[in-house]
Amino acid sequence: MSVPPNVGFATHGVASAGAEVAEIGVGMLGYAFMGRAHSNAYKTLPYMTWPPPLRPLLIGVAGRNQEAVADAAARYGFGKSMTDWRELVADDRVMLFDNTGPNNLHAEPTIAAAQAGKHVLCEKPLGRTAPESFEIWQRTAAAGVKHMCAFNYRFVPAVRLAREMIEAGELGDIYHFRGRYLQEWIVDPQFERVWRLDKDVAGSGALGDLGAHVVDLARFLVGEIAAVSGLTRTFIPERPGGHVDVDDAFEAVVDFENGALGTIEASRFCQGRKNALSFEINGSKGSIAFELERFNELAVHLVDSRPGAVAQGFRQVLVTEAHHPFWQWWWPPGHVIGWEHTFVHEIHHLLTAIACDGEVRPYGADFEDGYRAAEVCDAIVRSSETGRREGITYRTL
Repeated sequence: MSVPPNVGFATHGVASAGAEVAEIGVGMLGYAFMGRAHSNAYKTLPYMTWPPPLRPLLIGVAGRNQEAVADAAARYGFGKSMTDWRELVADDRVMLFDNTGPNNLHAEPTIAAAQAGKHVLCEKPLGRTAPESFEIWQRTAAAGVKHMCAFNYRFVPAVRLAREMIEAGELGDIYHFRGRYLQEWIVDPQFERVWRLDKDVAGSGALGDLGAHVVDLARFLVGEIAAVSGLTRTFIPERPGGHVDVDDAFEAVVDFENGALGTIEASRFCQGRKNALSFEINGSKGSIAFELERFNELAVHLVDSRPGAVAQGFRQVLVTEAHHPFWQWWWPPGHVIGWEHTFVHEIHHLLTAIACDGEVRPYGADFEDGYRAAEVCDAIVRSSETGRREGITYRTL
């Protein structure tokens, strides 16, 4: 179901030059880390991206703990709270269902919402496995609604600038992609077995939690991945609360369909690394590099082909100029933004697709992208189990 602008939405307020801004009712599953990040974006988007494509109206939030979800509703500004997500799916005022719940709650609620005619935004990984991810994509696509998998790092200004440079041919032929995502939060052996360490709930460990982001960025910036050679490792299999049956870290060598070579790694066992996502891309005409902890910068080296030119190495580009991606909504040059703004950009992109009946791809990740990232992750697991290089076959609808 595609909804043209201002059809099926309430209109309130005046944007600019007398234009009305339609409201879109939002129902959200989950209220913790990602729920807070998404809620902040819904609250910020209407006044910072003025005029917004649609004005989010926060209808309700669902979660397992009645007291905690009620507190979240009051804190984030949702009209109501409940412990059964089906109430949101049944609410005709909800036009966008935002799933920030644990991974085992991605499939059923998302599919149900789509089949009820609601557009859907689902946190990554889309599913716990590639088959589950494919089913979510297949059944959601059949419902005819807009769908987005929340790979928010596509919406970092420096990452979008990197994509624009590659599309423009500024790096020439791409030879290498090196990506990694490192954290330290479960190094302590006494850290309890939370849901992210339970395969039935999470599907995988560092691979789906962190590695999926790197896989998506590799696909977004360089192209489709054709084969992988991977190794996974669980360093502490027993913790307070039970047995850990997911990976703590993984390493993979990847072959891209366009001939580029890559390495991808993720670990939650890197002392001193809080949220260290980084990548480097090398091409025939230059290289770029990015570190999330230097969010507003892109390292750039472009070959100077003029006679007698001396190679200068990398320079740090501060991605805050008025002509840089997403900057029309923010501050004067040099006034930096942060991690939370990626969700504003991401949700704005989805709301634009809904309002204008446009496409989520290629700059946003739809459920096909979520599925394809899952195929790569599953292939890394298979390679670790078999000790062989694993080719990847992608299913189509």
